[in-house]
Amino acid sequence: MPGTVLILTERLDPTADLVVTALRSRGVGVFRVDTAEFPLDLTVTARLEESWRTELRSASRSVRLEDVSGAYYRRPSSFVFPPMSPADRQWAELEARVGLGGLLATVPNWLNHPSRIGYAEYKPVQLATARTAGLAVPRTLITNDPDAAERFARSVGPVVYKPFSSPVEQDGRRAFVYTSPVSASELADDSIRLTAHLFQEHLEKAYEVRLTVVDDQFFAAALTAGSDASRIDWRSDYDAITYAVTTVPPAVREALCRMLSTLGLRFAAVDFAVTPAGDWYFLDLNPNGQWAWIEHETGLPICKAIADALAP
Repeated sequence: MPGTVLILTERLDPTADLVVTALRSRGVGVFRVDTAEFPLDLTVTARLEESWRTELRSASRSVRLEDVSGAYYRRPSSFVFPPMSPADRQWAELEARVGLGGLLATVPNWLNHPSRIGYAEYKPVQLATARTAGLAVPRTLITNDPDAAERFARSVGPVVYKPFSSPVEQDGRRAFVYTSPVSASELADDSIRLTAHLFQEHLEKAYEVRLTVVDDQFFAAALTAGSDASRIDWRSDYDAITYAVTTVPPAVREALCRMLSTLGLRFAAVDFAVTPAGDWYFLDLNPNGQWAWIEHETGLPICKAIADALAP
């Protein structure tokens, strides 16, 4: 079906369901697939003529990639292989990622392109790009040196520890590592040498903002914390959060547009801390972040904007 939208995500993804429903209500064809279906339940065949002629085929459906007019990279799962040796599995996974992934990379109109997502997820890249673009960023240290961490905490005042990646897998389940306050005395710990850590000055916040950007549309929600835990990391206590639609200062908007252009992103979920004085500080950018709960809490039409961005 010409004008089909390709959606890559896991089997159970209520957020993707909203986009699928919005697109189908417009009469737009959707081919939704999880990369976990490859290679056992999904076949790829590609022939190079003037350009690649590629078909993805399952037992009940198929799509030609040249008919795909837009693609949404949500939360696809890892490839699933039959039992094989560790060496064979490593080889098969690499071949699948480069072969199938390389063909998918040729599809136009990604929201966002997988390669841009991977690059933008690096927090050191985010923070440096934000500063260069003109956004205020909390003072930050990345180190595996406990002495450097302790000196940083004593020089800047209260600090927090933030993970580079979240969630992590624990006993087959996703476990989140939340932002945590740390004291200078706690950082005199030799175990810090075992990996890289990110420490950042703790900001006094009036509230935080979750800003969802879809192309040139900005959807800003103010999140006001109602508990000690949510004031440190609102993800740790959603029940204590109240929501309100807010506006983005023009200077922040312009700087963020420069940042997204540099990173090559059309979609982003961006977190800001707003101080009692009204200053906006960039905290984090997720190039594939959640947004459905923000739409539910505020009524902001994020799903419509995503469908607009994907529809032919």
